[in-house]
Amino acid sequence: MASFLLFILMSTLHFQFGFPLSSNTNSNEDFKYMNFVQDASELPENEEYDYIVIGGGTAGCPLATTLSSTFSVLLLERGNVPTKYPTVLREETFPNAFTIEDDGENPFQRFVSEDGVEIIRGRVLGGSSMLNAGFYSRGHQEFFDISGVDWDMELVEKAYEWVEESVVFEANINNGWQNAFRKALLEAGVGPYNGFDLNHRIGTKIGGSIFDKEGNRHGSLELLNKAHPNNLKVAIQATVQKILFSDLSATGVSYSDSKGNLHTASIRKNGEIIVSAGTIGSPQLLLLSGIGPKSHLESLELPVVLDQPHVGQSMSDNPRYNVHVILPYQLATSAVKTVGTLENNVHLQSITGFLPFSLPPSFSLVPPGLDSVNLSLASIVGKFSEVLSEGSLYLTSSTDVKKNPSVSFNYYSHPDDLAKCVRGVRKMGELLKTEAMEKIKIQDFEGNKRFAFVEPSLPENLSDVGSVEEFCKKTVTTYWHYHGGCLVGKVVDGNYKVIGIENLRVVDGSTFIDSPGTNPMATVMMLGRYVGLNIIQERSKLFSRDVGHNIM
Repeated sequence: MASFLLFILMSTLHFQFGFPLSSNTNSNEDFKYMNFVQDASELPENEEYDYIVIGGGTAGCPLATTLSSTFSVLLLERGNVPTKYPTVLREETFPNAFTIEDDGENPFQRFVSEDGVEIIRGRVLGGSSMLNAGFYSRGHQEFFDISGVDWDMELVEKAYEWVEESVVFEANINNGWQNAFRKALLEAGVGPYNGFDLNHRIGTKIGGSIFDKEGNRHGSLELLNKAHPNNLKVAIQATVQKILFSDLSATGVSYSDSKGNLHTASIRKNGEIIVSAGTIGSPQLLLLSGIGPKSHLESLELPVVLDQPHVGQSMSDNPRYNVHVILPYQLATSAVKTVGTLENNVHLQSITGFLPFSLPPSFSLVPPGLDSVNLSLASIVGKFSEVLSEGSLYLTSSTDVKKNPSVSFNYYSHPDDLAKCVRGVRKMGELLKTEAMEKIKIQDFEGNKRFAFVEPSLPENLSDVGSVEEFCKKTVTTYWHYHGGCLVGKVVDGNYKVIGIENLRVVDGSTFIDSPGTNPMATVMMLGRYVGLNIIQERSKLFSRDVGHNIM
């Protein structure tokens, strides 16, 4: 909890970026997607489309845009447009959104997992791409190898590029903390240095960002600007209550608007319902719609459409370990721009900002005459990609879709995860001993120079495995990179179709066995584009077959 509060407190973040991959800077052109947007209360009670996408988030926006090139698409988003929450649109203010009390109208939904770790779900058009720190890096090869999907890697490349030409920018680290952090990583042996690279690399590199050089966010919703103007309708404040079925075929959805009125949207012949509600929302909606473990559904008196024991299972989260250090001078604030990756995909990143709170006079590490307004805060954080500890998601006694389900991740229940944390913490300790980090030490009243940690410092004896493991367990929190619940091979097949149900797919991070790369956003966006292109190709083949049959 303390780590989460510190993240919230760093509300003065201001990022400095260099040359864009996209030619975009924030302008009226970026908000063209508003032409597609309607409040759900303005929609008819009954409509019909080729495709209905549930969730206008990181995957849902590129997916709906891609399908609209050929088909009629309804995109349903339970949240509002991000312009209603201006703080999420700017780098220097976006963490302020996390300080707002969750009243059901905010761009996120907050709850605490059964592990005692606070979790956030996006509830805004653009999803979590409108809430995160914007770091963009493609998935690692192992992610694709073990995913259970027969990827067309040429199409994957094109899908990434399609995203990048619109919303991705190159970060500039010529000055400030990120450059010092880069030097420290290299001094600590996290090599080689790969320079700027959007691909996953072992060593140290500069990544991409969805913040431009002016500090404007360009989330996945801007990919809607590429949609066919006559084929896409985006409904905001549209809360899907359940998916509708005829036997074992999905036929439509029932959703409510902000006034509490119910609407029904149906799909045409050969159309589909595609769930892109996120790692928490997608398994939750399948359960509420009657797809899940029979005993669990019956205990809540929910009709069982399909007894599917794997829905909500194999939930994983990438545990975050970190230290927060007070810097003895004001420093230009910065989001994550540089990452260091070890051989087993253990990652180290950092973020800085002005110290957003006053330190008590008794804080002994503040030198005489140095006021806290002249200090900054640096957070050095770590995670690892492949998590072997697994948890689960279940509905609570309430079957209200607006209520949070019960989620547990069972952090560090697998010994390999704890071993990876130990390795990452030790490397963090080596990083703090580098010459580059020597400059951030503060001199105490006795003339000794040391780090001023806001939270518990790293264990003094990093060779003591037991003490490092204890540090990992006691300081565990989330990196917000949870995944699972609708895994490929268990809930969906290699084409993301729900096994045992016609006309229904799940396309988002809930299908991931592993978290791709250092940060999953790039691959989640790519996935929406990739699956959309595959669906269009499938339908083209189906049309050709039907035409051929008619000719015969």
